Amino acid sequence: MIASLQIYRHLVRARVRAQWQYRTSFAFDALIAFVITFLDFVEVLVLFRFFPTLDGWSVGEIALLYGLAGIGFALADMVGGHLEDVSLLIRSGQFDALLLRPASSLVQMIGGDLALRRVGKAAQALLVLIWACIQVDIAWSPATVGLMISAVVSAAGIFLALFIALCCVQFFVLGAGEIANGFTYGGAYTTQYPVSIYGRWLRRLMSFGFGLAFVSYLPGLALLDKTDPLGLPEWMRYASPAVAVAMLFAACTVWHWSVRHYRSAGG
Repeated sequence: MIASLQIYRHLVRARVRAQWQYRTSFAFDALIAFVITFLDFVEVLVLFRFFPTLDGWSVGEIALLYGLAGIGFALADMVGGHLEDVSLLIRSGQFDALLLRPASSLVQMIGGDLALRRVGKAAQALLVLIWACIQVDIAWSPATVGLMISAVVSAAGIFLALFIALCCVQFFVLGAGEIANGFTYGGAYTTQYPVSIYGRWLRRLMSFGFGLAFVSYLPGLALLDKTDPLGLPEWMRYASPAVAVAMLFAACTVWHWSVRHYRSAGG
């Protein structure tokens, strides 16, 4: 574990150094990401121009969910969004080279790129979260601040677990990256709104089958001290860190299982 972390640290340092050589390009890419993701929040604002509330949630409360999910997804996308390119490595045979090196293939894949431009997405979501905290009534305390920080970190862990697990489909079905995107990027979109607005089947699949209810909805209920129309147990509002750890462990297990069944480009 320690050796893998050291390898990852060196890989990330190299990627950061390489991207920082072109600072103007980096700043421009980050700005573009900021503007594009801001348009997503404009959609929320337009929605509330016609409806005062959404299933009992005000615009400030929805903004809180948006901010929590947005920061978490941006961080996960920065670290693991490029995992969808594994199919390109498999087709070209370059993935075989990763298996020959004395390091975990997953560590090499995750450390192979670090999309710093995603910081623009994270910054936009952070501004929305700050605005939401001004709009809503939250009883601030050290525990509340800790809950918000743990919610963001847990959201990043849950999304990273989905990136890792879903990209494994491409070991068996090449070109299936869009399937993964439907659950990662599509899942990120669903977490911007309360789970209660979705139909039962989608609520069960996306929110609980893939753990997305623990990204923003359940922590948001705890932060706002809001009644849950679904009647979920109270302890689930604080279970996001445990769910993130469990999902990351499961995702890593799926990755290693998939690699063991990988037959190489010529197999």
